[in-house]
Amino acid sequence: MDVVGAFQVFAIANRHFPELERVYEISVASSVARSEITGYDGLSILSHCYYRDITRKVDTLVIAGKLGARSGASPEVVSWITSMSKKVRRLASICTGAFLLAETGLLDRKRATTHWAFAGEFASRFPRVQVDPDPIWIREGRIYTSAGVTAGMDLALALVEEDLGSKAALAVARVLVVSLRRPGGQSQFSRSLAAQASNRKPLRELLVWAVENLSKDLSVENLASRVAMSRRNFTRVFAAELGIPPARYVEQLRVEAARRQLEETSRSVEEIASACRFSNGESMRRAFLRSIGTPPSQYRDRFQCAGVSPVHLPTEARMFRQVFANTA
Repeated sequence: MDVVGAFQVFAIANRHFPELERVYEISVASSVARSEITGYDGLSILSHCYYRDITRKVDTLVIAGKLGARSGASPEVVSWITSMSKKVRRLASICTGAFLLAETGLLDRKRATTHWAFAGEFASRFPRVQVDPDPIWIREGRIYTSAGVTAGMDLALALVEEDLGSKAALAVARVLVVSLRRPGGQSQFSRSLAAQASNRKPLRELLVWAVENLSKDLSVENLASRVAMSRRNFTRVFAAELGIPPARYVEQLRVEAARRQLEETSRSVEEIASACRFSNGESMRRAFLRSIGTPPSQYRDRFQCAGVSPVHLPTEARMFRQVFANTA
């Protein structure tokens, strides 16, 4: 998934720009001479080439890791990555691929991330790297690191957005049925998915209902009444099941809904606050500061889709050569 998920993002971008022939030329390079790479769950893929055989110019080098990457690559592979880093425009890692980047010293004194399950080991082995286990992906200059599995798709979408604009990246995300910008980090579930984590069917059904009815009164009293519980007992059970008080959960649902509108519409902050059932714009601003540490206006400035439309891209747009190195 580390390889194929990100690969598919760039491949779909190619399909959306037929007038440019291929925006990205994508190759999967293996760190071993054989072309067949077997994943640890038994599914195999075929690489396009052996890493030593790469002679053409590479624009972006993405190091896709697997469990074996944690045990360290051969000195030859590490040396090759170091050499390539001086020639490429961008260098990135997916999941445990960060271990290989760290072996080169390229991440020293830089923030970096990897799969949450291996972040502690990563920090212990590479103390000069500033490990942050929460972000989905991190950019430090021209070096990018991402968390595990589907986070590689998040990173790939960010690279497409960098190259072709937000609208192009959003079109790719829609084909893949994924978010262009996933809310939160590795350590937190999207609140709209938290319903799946509850062991109590009435509570699961209530949480699904709440997601679909944000325009209604979702006070603790009303929520408790829907599942025929007292306010006190409901609050206790809710916190035990989800690890968060019900009022805080509802606030985060509303913040998520508001974030989507800030990204995708031109409605004013007050209009969005009303639609998401905040009492006013100031109430929404305080909720944003509590949840994501930035006010709505700054969030919109940073994340609102404002890229150029694919039909207006110049036909002379350059081709990006992407190479994925998959370590065996």
